[in-house]
Amino acid sequence: MRDPPVTTDQSPVTTRTAAPRLTQLDLLESEAIHIFREVTAECERPVLLFSGGKDSVVMLHLAAKAFWPAAIPFPVMHVDTGHNFPEVLDFRDAAVERLGLRLIVEKVQDWVDDGRLTERADGTRNPLQTQPLLEGIAKGRFDAIYGGGRRDEEKARAKERIVSLRDSFGQWDPRNQRPELWNLYNARHRPGEHVRVFPLSNWTELDVWRYIEREQIELPSIYYAYDRQVFKRDGMWLPVSPVTEPRDGEQVVTRHVRYRTVGDMSCTGAVESDAQTVHDVVLEVAATTLTERGATQADDRISEAAMEDRKK
Repeated sequence: MRDPPVTTDQSPVTTRTAAPRLTQLDLLESEAIHIFREVTAECERPVLLFSGGKDSVVMLHLAAKAFWPAAIPFPVMHVDTGHNFPEVLDFRDAAVERLGLRLIVEKVQDWVDDGRLTERADGTRNPLQTQPLLEGIAKGRFDAIYGGGRRDEEKARAKERIVSLRDSFGQWDPRNQRPELWNLYNARHRPGEHVRVFPLSNWTELDVWRYIEREQIELPSIYYAYDRQVFKRDGMWLPVSPVTEPRDGEQVVTRHVRYRTVGDMSCTGAVESDAQTVHDVVLEVAATTLTERGATQADDRISEAAMEDRKK
C-alpha cells in the first residue's frame, strides 16, 4: 500500500466571515433612504411635509442621512391650522433653522379670514387643511410631496402605495394606483398631477419610537408625560386652551398625560401616561392594543371613512 501524498502547500487557510445581518430598523431605514433618493432623482420639485410631529421629524432625519454630506435638496412645508400646539411650532422652527432649510407655511386662518373657508360647527380644522395644502403645492409647482403616513395608522392609509398618484385636482383614486414590484417606484405623472410619497409606509408606531431611541432624535416635549389641565370629551382627554374650552358639565382636572400624535388641538386627545423618557414610551407603545389615531384623533370618529373622505 502506497503512502498518501504529502501536501507541501504551506499557505494560510482563509476563512470567510459572515456579513453582519441587518436589523429590522436597518432594513426600514435603508428602504426609506432608497425611496428619498429614487424619487428625488425622478422628480423636479419635491417638498417634505413637516409639522414638527414625530413622524415628520423622523422623515427629516432620514432625508438628512439620504443626502449627507450635501444639504437636503428640497424645502419643507407645513399647513398651519392655527390650532397647533405652541411647543410643536417652536420645535418646528428650531429644527428648520438648525438644518438651514426653507420653510413654507400655508395658514388655514388666512382662508377663514378672507371667506374661502368656513369654520366647522365642531370647531376642528383638520378637514380644512386640504385646500390650503393644494394651493401650496400649486404655487410651488411641487410634483412630489413627502408625507409621514404609515399603513398601520388607519384603513385608508393601509390602501396607499409608497408612491401614490394624485390627479390634477389633487384627488386620490385608490383604483388608479400603480403596482409596486420589488423596490421599483414609478413617480411618473402628467402635467398638473403629482405624487404623494410615504417613506415610512412599512413602519409601525413602535418602529418609529425604537428608531427615535436608537438615533437619539429630539422631539417636542409634549410627547412625554407631564401634568396638564384637561377635560374628558367623547372618552378623550382634551387640553384646556383657547380653542378647546370645556362645555357645561365637563370638569377640568389635572392629569399626568402625554400625546401620542400632535396635530390640531381641537381634535387631538392626550393619553394618561407615566412615560418620561424615550425608552418608557417604547415600552408603553409595545404594550398598547389601541392605535394612536384610534386613541387620540376625534375627527377620525366622524365616520369610518373620515380619512378616506379627506383624501378625495
